[in-house]
Amino acid sequence: MTSFGRVISVRGSQARVGLLAGGQMPLVEMRATVGRFVSIRCANSVIVAMITEVSCENLPASDSYIATASVDLLGEILGGDRPKFQRGVTHYPTIGDPVELITSQELRTVYAPSGSDQINVGTLQQDRSIIAYVDIEEMLSKHFAVLGSTGVGKSTGVSLLLNEILKSRPTLRVFLLDVHNEYGRCFGERAQVLNPRNLKLPFWLFNFEEIVDVLFAGRPGVAEELDILAEVIPVAKGVYTQYQNSDRVGLGLKRVDPRQVGYTVDTPVPYRLVDLISLIDERMGKLENRSSRIIYHKLISRIDAVRNDPRYAFMFDNANVGGDTMADVISYLFRLPANGKPMTIMQLAGFPAEVVDSVVSVLCRMAFDFGLWSDGVSPMLFVCEEAHRYAAADRNIGFGPTRKAVSRIAKEGRKYGVYLGLITQRPAELDATIISQCNTLFTMRLANDRDQALLRSAVSDAAANLLSFVPSLGTREVLAFGEGVALPTRLRFKEVPPHQLPRGEATIATVPSVTAGHDMHFVSAVLERWRGATSHRDVPNDPGLNDRAPPRAMPTAEAPMLQPSMGLDPDRFSLLKKPLR
Repeated sequence: MTSFGRVISVRGSQARVGLLAGGQMPLVEMRATVGRFVSIRCANSVIVAMITEVSCENLPASDSYIATASVDLLGEILGGDRPKFQRGVTHYPTIGDPVELITSQELRTVYAPSGSDQINVGTLQQDRSIIAYVDIEEMLSKHFAVLGSTGVGKSTGVSLLLNEILKSRPTLRVFLLDVHNEYGRCFGERAQVLNPRNLKLPFWLFNFEEIVDVLFAGRPGVAEELDILAEVIPVAKGVYTQYQNSDRVGLGLKRVDPRQVGYTVDTPVPYRLVDLISLIDERMGKLENRSSRIIYHKLISRIDAVRNDPRYAFMFDNANVGGDTMADVISYLFRLPANGKPMTIMQLAGFPAEVVDSVVSVLCRMAFDFGLWSDGVSPMLFVCEEAHRYAAADRNIGFGPTRKAVSRIAKEGRKYGVYLGLITQRPAELDATIISQCNTLFTMRLANDRDQALLRSAVSDAAANLLSFVPSLGTREVLAFGEGVALPTRLRFKEVPPHQLPRGEATIATVPSVTAGHDMHFVSAVLERWRGATSHRDVPNDPGLNDRAPPRAMPTAEAPMLQPSMGLDPDRFSLLKKPLR
């Protein structure tokens, strides 16, 4: 093949190429445009480079060149009969080395799967016949992020990636925080769907900061009340432990003072609300100062209000019965054993807005702690949709413990088999420390300048110039960077089967229907469902609520989990805090 250019300068990881006027084909037909891969023929290897700029300004003093191109040196192909690609350049090109458009065979060498642990996510933008593979081990163990504005196919891309991961690693456990209730049908029988109607997350699993956030509805706690709680919660835990062991006291065991048991406010052991309130009431009864007693009374009222709110039933069911169900909760949430369903989808749109951050904090913290104390023997992928809500760059926004829990997985999770996947449409609003831990990035169209600037600082590859394409990417087009891909690549996600497409439950019933009469009966039915979401009574004609089983510790084979309703769901009326900007 006749070369269409020659190297005229080399500087670090970049080179300048002069494009020849007398090539085999006209320049327009050769498509030597920005974003194309080229090959530089050196003495011992073929260097793979990408064109980042083409210009006819400041041409060298020679009639041979009609334009110049800047190229980034990405890697090299070594070997004769069995060529192999490796990142980085060991032998730099010299002045005059010929430059050609890369051939399909060379692209196949670059993107050839290096092992069985690869997933097919789409095709290259430059050559649709070349399959784009992602290395699962590199992508998971070093975390990954999917970034893109609304409407560019981000959720569809997430469904594709997770389905391919589950297909390749059927034993990997996946936990997905589904902010908008849109992934419930994407994974079929491989996923269990949790929502406030079938989740059991006992209040005593919340640490001190999290339970305070629940009791004070996301507002800062009152200092005096916090002091009381910090004092009585450990004692309540000791009282329950003593109660549990009371049948053995008669066997010669000495009764232990609850205050001497050694629990802290954060020790994940059961206690009962009746014991907690009794301890507060006991202390209030010893006070003679009326103003001091008011503080205790307010705290008791606050606890009662939350406990009696039907929206918090997932936390406070059997709050006065007790029972150490932590093993059941962990097994149920994180699929141990998986029983054919290795994935959990936590639908957050139905939870009270005031408690969402606390719930996410508990889940992140328990996922990390279980990996830590199990020595990482059962790997899990924790996927956080709309991650900027829970780990905001602004420390004054959001719930601190949630950011801390996500950050801990990002920084240390890989050591204990807890991997992180972040999905966000506003990477500039996400904590920079957390996103910097994601070594594989799938970047879709982003129009915001701040988001693009953050990406430039996060991408360390020589082809960071690819980011100039981000605002002009088409739907389903992706720039993939990092350890999970052979090279920084512009690719197109493959088509996703209709049954795997994310679909928000709130939009299912929005298709106009000629026969549907939106009369007063329709409005009344909606209001019944609306009010039913915040009351104790069952709502008539609501199969989602009338079919609800009696309270139980865990779903069983005889009493399976409720699946999301196909129609209007009362939970859809609850809004998450921190709306999108």
